[in-house]
Amino acid sequence: MQEIKSLVEQAWENRSLLKESQVKEAISEVIEFLDKGKLRVAEPTEGGDWKVNDWVKKAVVLYFPIRQMETIEVGPFEFHDKMALKKDYASQGVRVVPHAIARYGAYLEKGVIMMPSYVNIGAWVGSGSMVDTWATVGSCGQIGRNVHLSGGVGIGGVLEPLQATPTIIEDNCFIGSRSIVVEGVRVGRESVLGANVVLTKSTRIIDVTGAEPVTYRGEVPPRSVVIPGTYKKEFPAGEYNVACALIIGQRKESTDKKVSLNEALREYDVAV
Repeated sequence: MQEIKSLVEQAWENRSLLKESQVKEAISEVIEFLDKGKLRVAEPTEGGDWKVNDWVKKAVVLYFPIRQMETIEVGPFEFHDKMALKKDYASQGVRVVPHAIARYGAYLEKGVIMMPSYVNIGAWVGSGSMVDTWATVGSCGQIGRNVHLSGGVGIGGVLEPLQATPTIIEDNCFIGSRSIVVEGVRVGRESVLGANVVLTKSTRIIDVTGAEPVTYRGEVPPRSVVIPGTYKKEFPAGEYNVACALIIGQRKESTDKKVSLNEALREYDVAV
């Protein structure tokens, strides 16, 4: 693995090396490891933080220029792309509803359900998770176990432009319909995002449950219940409302996550 990593790092600094067969093989092997779940772009640590394997992400970027365009025929459908599609779902224990698509190089654990949706290369989706209708998981996005990405949810990728941290949705989260989480934002375990919540690195995530507001950026604390909100901001042209996200409560500790989720949605009247 160290030899593969070294070749990837060298090619990243010197793109002319992409012509060498040894380098091409090393990059292709990284994508195969990603596809089979033997490598991850980012992985949780014992301390509850995340470790980003930056060289793996570089391999994903370098995979594009070494691939050739080809026609892919799937029944009556035709695609023209550089990337192969993921295959052999039955042996992996993954349910894939037409017209769901995952690219080769994305890993889906056993028990994942893909409604008509899209999972890009480098992504990792944990067991028991559902990628619902028209939801997308961008390149290298990390989706935990027992997560529900509701209809139309957009989880951002990290390849264009190349960013340090992939977008991370931790275990047992519920992401409400048409929500958008991008730019490497991390949503802590067991959190609930209501419909239409938009989170970027610069979005203010304001906890309004106490006597004074507490503002976060780039991270939703574990078990938070979040809805869209606005705050007033002065501009040269006047005062305007700017979008933010409001933490209005916390999910209770529970061994039964589904019961806990239903209670949280009812208690805080969250639209999903």
